[in-house]
Amino acid sequence: MKISTMALIALLALGVSGCSKNTIPDPDASATAADGGADASTGGYGADGTSGGEFVDDDLLGPDGEMGMVIYFDFDQSELRPEYTDLLARHATHLANNPGTSARLEGHADERGSREYNIGLGERRSQTVRRMLLIQGASANQISTVSFGEERPAAVGSDEEAYSLNRRVEIKYTQ
Repeated sequence: MKISTMALIALLALGVSGCSKNTIPDPDASATAADGGADASTGGYGADGTSGGEFVDDDLLGPDGEMGMVIYFDFDQSELRPEYTDLLARHATHLANNPGTSARLEGHADERGSREYNIGLGERRSQTVRRMLLIQGASANQISTVSFGEERPAAVGSDEEAYSLNRRVEIKYTQ
């Protein structure tokens, strides 16, 4: 038994000593590559002075030039408000015209109600938006849904303003 204990200690010592030889690369050495590091840039901006950002397709913009990515709901409701019909039609057209694009619908609820109830309510809301997108031409394989319930509030507070901002479905495009 004493020999096995000594062997285990020796193996551990070898393992620890092998780990201590790691070196951290010198950041200045990588900047002096064969080309002198002339192509390196740390500014985060493109050649035109703007950052990359997300491309916004014109068919998602409304008449006022705004792009709506959030659908709001009434208290304890999963029925779509009439004012979102045109917005969802634009999203459905965008998805139908771009079969390689997909969207994740994230359902949310305010803090009132149990955690389980709010997860279900967020799911019903995201499914309502999904059905509307499918009816208007999007493909089922382009749309996924998830419910966060009350776990990811857009606004913190216990007043009607915060509650109304948290009762929503967010449309997130993925590729």
